[in-house]
Amino acid sequence: MAARGSYARELSGFHLMQSRACAVTVIVLVLLGVVLDFAVYPEQMARFAMVRVVASLGVLAGLGMLYTAFGRRHVHAVTFVWLTFPQWMIAWMIHVTQGEASLFYAGLILTIFAVGTLFPVGYLYTLGFGALTLLAYWTACATRPDGVTDHAQMLFHTTIILFAVAGSTVYTFYNERGRRQMFALKEELARKNDELARTNRDLADIKGQLMQQEKMAALGTLSAGLLHEVNNPVNFCLLAIDVALEDPVAQDSPALRECLDDARQGMQRVQYIVSDLKTFAYRKENGEGAAFPFARALDTAVRFVGHETKGIALRRDIAGAALVLGDEAAIVGVLINLLGNAALALRGAGTPAPEIVIGAHEGGERLRVTVRDNGPGIEAGHLDRVFEPFFTTREVGQGLGLGLSVCYSVVQRHGGHLAVESRQGEWTRFTFDLPRADGGHRRHRIDTSHHQEKQA
Repeated sequence: MAARGSYARELSGFHLMQSRACAVTVIVLVLLGVVLDFAVYPEQMARFAMVRVVASLGVLAGLGMLYTAFGRRHVHAVTFVWLTFPQWMIAWMIHVTQGEASLFYAGLILTIFAVGTLFPVGYLYTLGFGALTLLAYWTACATRPDGVTDHAQMLFHTTIILFAVAGSTVYTFYNERGRRQMFALKEELARKNDELARTNRDLADIKGQLMQQEKMAALGTLSAGLLHEVNNPVNFCLLAIDVALEDPVAQDSPALRECLDDARQGMQRVQYIVSDLKTFAYRKENGEGAAFPFARALDTAVRFVGHETKGIALRRDIAGAALVLGDEAAIVGVLINLLGNAALALRGAGTPAPEIVIGAHEGGERLRVTVRDNGPGIEAGHLDRVFEPFFTTREVGQGLGLGLSVCYSVVQRHGGHLAVESRQGEWTRFTFDLPRADGGHRRHRIDTSHHQEKQA
């Protein structure tokens, strides 16, 4: 249906152009006919010249109408009308000269061929114009004072005119058919080009995905070896911390014990960070692990980023009893990264009354988590790249640009999706979802607006 409409619009534009070209051609030929008048009927030359000028002005008026809105809408009817002007002119010339013996019948034939070639609208149009031409010719001959005197000549000229009508009609029929086929081929070519463009885009996307997978696989291999190398000294440190915690001096000093607890948590965080790098190489559809309260993971993350968020108001809006299923340490790592990035952005921009809002809302079988800050936002050109490995806007030495990539993979491993929205100069919001492990929920709201202190 759309193709038909498109073809009709293209055909209308083609016919309008052809009609204008045909009008100009007819005007030139009609005026040049004075040469024929001089050669055949020199005594009628002055009178014929006036008639030719009148006919040309009529065609010119039709041409002008083709540049109006009415003419563009009714191009076929307007063209048919002005095409009759030269026919009636020639028929009058035949009438006032020799009737069926007049050589001007050749002008009728010329106009018929002009309709079929210069303005090939359709075979019915050409056939109708040919019938009108025959009527004009018969009227011109039959209305003479003596009527038709040479019936053989009349039959001969009529047959020649019929031949011209038949030839133009057949030509117009196949011309229109060929134009339709040409349009269909053009449409098919355009469709194939669109399909090729889509295929090229798909191939480019696949290429990008393959390159991304190669990067992730290489990073996974690197992190696997790094985990092994880092775990050994970290385990030694954890063992030393556990031994130190059993020492009577540590038992008698709450401050020392708190420092040792923080050191142990820091070592465990190192283990989690290196372990999370493996998500690039070992991504799964669903997160593995046990059920745990999301609020507990959030508490842990807030405690770990206590130093970074010092002086920044935190506000929580969570489902307190919501249980999620997955890797608690990995989720804690995601929250640490998002909170740390928000705090860094707020501090870097010097935002007055900085605030981070953490929300968690149940929706079906998923828990929707949001982390929003009122910081400077993210540039529009960076929004599509924030999750790319090694992409960072920080200064050299301030980060590798892996944090959000790791977070994206962790959330994806839990069957969710990490997304970002931002309004530059106003806010940034990260959203992700986790599988719920509990059937019901109980909501409560906790609003805090205080300086974060380090907690044990």
